[in-house]
Amino acid sequence: MHGYQLTFFTHQDRRHEGRPLADWLLDEARRMGLAGATLVAAAEGFGAHGRRRSARFFELADLPVELTLVLGADEAERLLAHLKAAGVDVFYVMTPAEFGSTGAR
Repeated sequence: MHGYQLTFFTHQDRRHEGRPLADWLLDEARRMGLAGATLVAAAEGFGAHGRRRSARFFELADLPVELTLVLGADEAERLLAHLKAAGVDVFYVMTPAEFGSTGAR
């Protein structure tokens, strides 16, 4: 199949509707019936403003996180439209992808 790998980049202390943004995004993807998503906490990183975020010492709430989904074109458009309507401002990268499975499920 052909579609997109859609990856959102944020950090653990960003919130939406009173919840961590990454958790909110993960739950919304599930609620929308998307096939799957992977949430990964990174050890360190920096964003557009140059602020370094790290898992060192007491900064654990400031960890960078990535949420990655592999979607068909219509699913990607639907998810991005949903986020825009919900007022979510989050950086993402969308890359064309070929995907499938090597065996029976």
